[in-house]
Amino acid sequence: QVQLVESGGGLVQAGGSLRLSCAASESTFSINTIGWYRQAPGKQRELVAVVSSTGSTNSASSVKGRFTISRDNAKNTVYLQMNSLKPEDTAVYFCYAIVSDERGYSYQYWGQGTQVTVSS
Repeated sequence: QVQLVESGGGLVQAGGSLRLSCAASESTFSINTIGWYRQAPGKQRELVAVVSSTGSTNSASSVKGRFTISRDNAKNTVYLQMNSLKPEDTAVYFCYAIVSDERGYSYQYWGQGTQVTVSS
C-alpha cells in the first residue's frame, strides 16, 4: 500500500505562484509514473502533468510554459511549480502515481487532493 501525501495548495492572486509537493510513503515499490491531475467544480478530472521514471514529461497544453513538474527519486517526491496562475487554474489538485511491486505488477494510487484557488 502506497500513500501519497500532498502539500502546498492555497489561495493566491492571479499572476502569482504556488509549489505543490507530493511524497510517496512506500520506498520499496518502484514508482513509475507520478504527477498531478486536477478537478474543478462541475468538471471532469484532467491531467495537469506527469513525469516518468526516465524523466520524460507529459503536460496539458493549458499549463505548458507556466507549470513545471519535477521529481526527486531519492525522496520519492514529485513537485509542481505553478507560475503565472490564472483563475481557471482553480481546482482540487490530486497527486497520482503508478507503482510496481517486486513481482512487476502495477498499481495506481491517488492522493487526497489539495485545493488551489486563484483569485482575479
